Amino acid sequence: MDLKGLVNKARDTLRKNPNLIEKGGDAIDKATGNKYTGQVDKAQDAVRKAVGAQNTAPQNNKAPENKPDAPQQ
Repeated sequence: MDLKGLVNKARDTLRKNPNLIEKGGDAIDKATGNKYTGQVDKAQDAVRKAVGAQNTAPQNNKAPENKPDAPQQ
């Protein structure tokens, strides 16, 4: 298999199994002690875009809950 065939096979595999992108990023984060988490996340987004995979990453953009400071009486 030539290089182009290998790249196409990798692209198809990642498109069909986008969770592999997340698993790869998690492995890098673990190996680096989460030192480069921001860069890894950006790279994962770039890979998803390049292969046309859906974003399967969990979103941490939850709005803060409105909790009262003291109970109302």
